[in-house]
Amino acid sequence: MQTEVLTVQDETDFSQYLNCEVELKLSGPTGKVLDRSCANALRALADRLEKGDFEDGLHPVTDNAGKLIGAIYIDYSDTAELAD
Repeated sequence: MQTEVLTVQDETDFSQYLNCEVELKLSGPTGKVLDRSCANALRALADRLEKGDFEDGLHPVTDNAGKLIGAIYIDYSDTAELAD
């Protein structure tokens, strides 16, 4: 009886890469308020990203009131391109 031995290919054969850029422009009365607003926006983006709500491209980011506060760029690829 012959047994086939499966080998694991190079890890890079199974890799997918994500380039994610977020730009938020916020205003508020104090730094503490801005920090909280930014953290809330980032948590909401993380939840949406985890759910798979984004496809490749640029997407608007809004606050809880629906006001435009920035953008998120998503790019999935099979190759890594790191900028300096």
